Amino acid sequence: RSYPTTTDEEDPDSNLNATCPEYFRWIHEDLRPWAYTGITLDMVERAKATANFRLVVLNGTAYLEQYQKAFQTRDVFTLWGILQLLRKYPGKLPDLDLMFDCVDWPVIKSIDYGGPNATTPPPLFRYCKDNETLDIVFPDWSFWGWPEIRVKSWVPLLNDLMEGNQRMGWDEREPHAYWKGNPEVAETRQDLLKCNVSDQQDWGARVFAQDWKKESKAGYKTSNLADQCVHRFKIYVEGSAWSVSEKYILACDSVTLLVQPRYFDFFTRSLKPLQHYWPIKPNDKCRSIKHAVDWGNTHQQE
Repeated sequence: RSYPTTTDEEDPDSNLNATCPEYFRWIHEDLRPWAYTGITLDMVERAKATANFRLVVLNGTAYLEQYQKAFQTRDVFTLWGILQLLRKYPGKLPDLDLMFDCVDWPVIKSIDYGGPNATTPPPLFRYCKDNETLDIVFPDWSFWGWPEIRVKSWVPLLNDLMEGNQRMGWDEREPHAYWKGNPEVAETRQDLLKCNVSDQQDWGARVFAQDWKKESKAGYKTSNLADQCVHRFKIYVEGSAWSVSEKYILACDSVTLLVQPRYFDFFTRSLKPLQHYWPIKPNDKCRSIKHAVDWGNTHQQE
């Protein structure tokens, strides 16, 4: 589809006094492997090995080459984000040649590109990375929607979450730590299930295994994210890699209990403990959660 190539309208987001978000400073770090060599066509094409698609923007027009279908509609909604960018800033995007991998876990390992005779790594975009990989992080597809599980795009969903937050003050919420998700994808999630309340012990956590097949048949009626902001504390724990749930948990206006993660996406590297979240020890989850819940419930003003 053709979009305008220029605009005479004033950019509604422009502000001469505005500063870039904190996570912008990581752009230079993500591109550091190519700081002295630049990025060549050969480097880009080597990223094809695991890429789902290639996106080329030339003179304001987007072109797509698909290599393998992504899970569900991850690729479609990632592309939709780029198209919205082209529409919002016509004539302002430079020419681009990008490879995208829509799988959760990063694959460009730093160790494979070290040493005096090492080649330069291929630039490959994906949704997360860790400290041992060189993949370039890009906002995940769910910012533009996740229709398979009825998740709206970020702006209308954030409005729903803000409305949900206003239904109940923090002191009126359930005085427990809440988590709901699929425990089958990671051992750390299965370990979290041990922190659930039992006849013998109450760690202050209420954790639930999500049955997506059952939810699908029920029309996802019990999975509305805006209805889940009713606990004073919410737990974030990684899945097979990072999880898209992190932004929804952080937006819930509860205290986020964040199990120390391995992976990060484009904005979470800038989060600070005890300012944006309460850190939870990954190898001692239950006691760590109980300490956070007990302290929070007895220090509500803080």
